[in-house]
Amino acid sequence: MTGKLYLIPTTLGDTEPLEVMPISVKQIIEQLDYFIVENEKTARRYIKKITPNKPQSSLNFMMIDKYSNELETRNYLDVCDEGISIGILSEAGVPGVADPGATVVKQAHDKGIQVIPLVGPSSILMAMMASGMNGQNFAFNGYLPIDKSERKRAIKELEKLSRDKNQSQIFIETPYRNGKMLDHLKTTLQANTRLCVACDISLPSEYIKTYSIDKWKSENPDLHKRPAIFIIQA
Repeated sequence: MTGKLYLIPTTLGDTEPLEVMPISVKQIIEQLDYFIVENEKTARRYIKKITPNKPQSSLNFMMIDKYSNELETRNYLDVCDEGISIGILSEAGVPGVADPGATVVKQAHDKGIQVIPLVGPSSILMAMMASGMNGQNFAFNGYLPIDKSERKRAIKELEKLSRDKNQSQIFIETPYRNGKMLDHLKTTLQANTRLCVACDISLPSEYIKTYSIDKWKSENPDLHKRPAIFIIQA
């Protein structure tokens, strides 16, 4: 019997795993000894936290990051041929969505290995849920350009796209540049365009607000080094 590939979510911060995830995630991790991860140290810590009785000595890790390609990961799923299942473990949130893992998932489909996504927190979807914006038509755009002029052009293009298609536009930023991103949005977007800023989702310090740009000009939340999602709708 061929092993399966489980897509395992993690917490979005330092919260107890079972406060934000169903017991089924714990039950699956208890069954697995092979994991594909970004960072072995944090993966071990998470596994110990959610399944404290699982022997650490039984764990086998294969590494993946955003630069990994199919050549580097081509042998990761070989143990599935022996009936052994594997878990992809995200650093935060869910694997494959603004997170490494899609390459291995593609390989699993190509090999006829069953892919099983597990329920867990996704900052992108949770921000969309809480934004009050169009949840019927939205797009995730990843990171915007770092160059100031290119970033301004990208913001204006997303605003136009949102207006033309009635489509919510979602993007993210490196946490230490969140403040500058908010400043750029305030000075680039039109006054009546709505902006949602959602950071520290699912944590005690959670902050989620949606205002027009006109109102955001008088709001200055401290977003420095806090994982954040930005959503605009014109």
